[in-house]
Amino acid sequence: MDFLTELKIRAGVIDETLERYLPPPEVYPPVIHEAMRYSVFAGGKRLRPVLTMAAAEAAGGEPARVLPAACAIELIHTYSLIHDDLPAMDNDDFRRGKPTSHRVFGEAIAILAGDALLTLAFELMAKNFPDDPADSARVLRVVAEIAGAAGTRGMIGGQVADTLFADQEIDPATLEYIHRHKTGALYRAAVRSGAILAGAGDDVLRSLTEYAEYLGLAFQIKDDILDVEGDQARLGKPVGSDKRNKKATYPGLFGLDRAKEKARQAVAAAVRALKNFDRRADFLRELAKFVIARDF
Repeated sequence: MDFLTELKIRAGVIDETLERYLPPPEVYPPVIHEAMRYSVFAGGKRLRPVLTMAAAEAAGGEPARVLPAACAIELIHTYSLIHDDLPAMDNDDFRRGKPTSHRVFGEAIAILAGDALLTLAFELMAKNFPDDPADSARVLRVVAEIAGAAGTRGMIGGQVADTLFADQEIDPATLEYIHRHKTGALYRAAVRSGAILAGAGDDVLRSLTEYAEYLGLAFQIKDDILDVEGDQARLGKPVGSDKRNKKATYPGLFGLDRAKEKARQAVAAAVRALKNFDRRADFLRELAKFVIARDF
């Protein structure tokens, strides 16, 4: 499998679907729809929605049927980036090689654009209930799954801890909490949502959940590493922002070499979680390897 080519194809499907789901820029008031579209289509690898589709495939389902949930997760991810870049948070001027939302539209519209994307995510899921009662029950379960992952028991909780412990000495358990919640929770929800919508049984869901948890951890450790030794031109955002904002990171706590080893161990564990899956999980296996090989 040529993984990068396949990833590009799958990300293209997500982009085409997002284009249909997002309000046109001319709809009144146009500035909010322009701001929403600006951040959604500013780039990005679309890993989370692609994971939702790939998990459905690995569980024996049809990837196209989970597109509403997949796109909803991408909208939630984008909203979190808009807010994360704000002066009150990380105060970043660039994201994906372009000026951040608040630099283009001002802080007020940036905040509202993030709020609008979060709200639209749940509108998408609510409007896509299928006719089959069994499928409807799965959709409702996924709505709860994603809401929990985005809230104080997930992404927001991790972000709060990340903010509270900035410029403080923390222990490894606290750092892992931050990473597993701030980043890992949405990866977990992305994978579980695809599997649930595909009708995965308990054993399959358990294995895919384990995969997702290790994958999300590896991704964030790699992000920490790239913030130290990455290329700003490749990353599309400034390097060194974690140190500038005095954030707790794996390289900061363990050093670069040990951080890299921990990322490799997490990826190996993610791949092991798929040992009982057939070739339909090959994309998930390759994606795990990509997470720590990437330089962007």
